[in-house]
Amino acid sequence: MKLLLLVTLPLFLVNIAIAQSSKGTELKINTSSQCETCKETLEKAMAYERGVKESNLDVESKVLTVWYNPQKTTPEKIRKAINLAGYDADDTKADPKAYSKLKDCCKKPEDRHSHSAGCHHE
Repeated sequence: MKLLLLVTLPLFLVNIAIAQSSKGTELKINTSSQCETCKETLEKAMAYERGVKESNLDVESKVLTVWYNPQKTTPEKIRKAINLAGYDADDTKADPKAYSKLKDCCKKPEDRHSHSAGCHHE
């Protein structure tokens, strides 16, 4: 029984390591996102970004977690893609033209026309 455990445990641990690394390098970015529409917009933008394997925006914390291939892209390029989608990314500011095209609910509260706290989805 001990021999079986000694043989299977390392294989199990190797499988866990492979599963974790198959997503790529993890990057967490603070964004200016506001709502579920922002989540859709940012995750779609990341899907088109070369080298990004997966992304997930936590709407509550406004943190976008991105898994990427460091041989194909960099954190700077990922932040730039977020900026071009209309959002701040860590200390880099959103592209003004892209930001102006965002739905009102996706803009920072101080920039909304309605100045309401919640989002208004169609």
